[in-house]
Amino acid sequence: MQVMEAPGNSFSRTTGSTALQPLSDALHMPLEQVNFVACQLFALVTAVWFRTYLSPRKSHATIRHGIATIIGVYLAVFCFGWYSLHIFSLVSLSYCIMMYTSTEKVHSYSFILALGYLTLCQINRVYIFNYGILTTDFSGPLMIVTQKITTLAFQLHDGMCQNPEILSKQQLKDSVKGKPTFLEYISYHLNFMSILAGPCSNFNEYIEFIEGRHIQSKLLLDKGKRCSPFPDPSPNKAVITKLLICVISLTLFLTVCKVFPLVYMLDDEIINNTSLLWKILYLNVAVMASKPKYYFAWTLADAINNAAGYGFNGIDENGNFRWDLISNLNIWNVEFATSFKMYIDNWNIQTVAWLKRVCYDRAPKYRTGLTFLLSAVWHGVYPGYYFTFLTAIPVMWAARGMRNVCRHHFIYSKFRKSAYDIITWIVTQMAISYTVAPFFLLATEPTIKFYKSVYFYFHIVVCIVLILLSIKSHHDRRGTFSKKTASPTTNPSNHVNEKQLENVKFHSS
Repeated sequence: MQVMEAPGNSFSRTTGSTALQPLSDALHMPLEQVNFVACQLFALVTAVWFRTYLSPRKSHATIRHGIATIIGVYLAVFCFGWYSLHIFSLVSLSYCIMMYTSTEKVHSYSFILALGYLTLCQINRVYIFNYGILTTDFSGPLMIVTQKITTLAFQLHDGMCQNPEILSKQQLKDSVKGKPTFLEYISYHLNFMSILAGPCSNFNEYIEFIEGRHIQSKLLLDKGKRCSPFPDPSPNKAVITKLLICVISLTLFLTVCKVFPLVYMLDDEIINNTSLLWKILYLNVAVMASKPKYYFAWTLADAINNAAGYGFNGIDENGNFRWDLISNLNIWNVEFATSFKMYIDNWNIQTVAWLKRVCYDRAPKYRTGLTFLLSAVWHGVYPGYYFTFLTAIPVMWAARGMRNVCRHHFIYSKFRKSAYDIITWIVTQMAISYTVAPFFLLATEPTIKFYKSVYFYFHIVVCIVLILLSIKSHHDRRGTFSKKTASPTTNPSNHVNEKQLENVKFHSS
């Protein structure tokens, strides 16, 4: 799900149902948000019913596919009205591509169609809806559907066209060996558990869930722990825990987030009368306060899937059941990340996995840059997204380089390691806050105004770090080269190879 808030724009309208307008007025919340939360809570209750009364032991897979799809379509129409036709149209067109084009090209055509259609809708969102006046709109589900369409297309191409020997272990595991039926296809894309807020999951795992093989297949992978079928473990503990996180996140969002708006930093009085240190501190607090709304949406979506019996991920080292197969974030690792990569890997996890599946693992070169670019295009056409992701590329390079240079000096002492973790945690939080600020500001003018107000300080730091790393790398290469060239004459054991070296020089000339 994508949650947007446009600064200075209070106008809001919806094409979805207005049945909950009185509740919206009573809560002083936009109707789109009320509809979204109401539909997700309805999906949560439905998920419990789906797992209890339509379990694979009681119902045929066709029934489960059909019911999941019908309810999903209803939720989309309730939330977005006729705009939900964009979602259904894209899924239908993608199914036609899968059926009537060769499997050698299905991944390319599906990728171009899905991302192109999404981009056109995002352009419409900017120029027709004036920079995100809808707090939630149909582009959020369309983004999830785009992930699913491209994921399935690439996995179908891997399973039906690629030589298994050139595939990675994960690609081979996820590959789809045959084209799905129409019912399987629309159920995967439009089921009520994920149509509004995702997350994206692998097609094979979704089919295993519908057919009742999902949990047992995971248990059989845990050799030595369970090797024979037994009653499916209950997800109730995981669901209750995640719902408690949702309550806490929603409470924080409604109380703390509004107290620290990021746009406050764009006020001319604040820019002119506050120090750089104050601005940096406020920036970090504002970004931290904006995260609970994402925690709420993604954790609730995860709880819905778990309540339906989907998301089981085997047994951990302590013998506890894991329900994090399609979790979208690890809050602990996000809040206490000690590296830029650690933060990214634990934030919007399924989107990161999708980017890895369709771009990073397949790009011949410039993998990091192309992956960040695809992420920006997928998010939308707001200039702020491109500022964020283009800034993230050199920040990632600098963070990776500094980690390689410095970390091994601190791991031999517990005290040093603790100090290193504290310093890297602070720097990581500062890097994230600085990098994602344009993501919330959206437009070019406020983004430039913000960066000028903090003197582009982190851009400058990153440039200095990259220059120093480049100089060090150059010196290291020269030192290595000098040692290699000196070794034939300084080391007596190498005299045996001098004649061979002369032969090489001769043949080279």
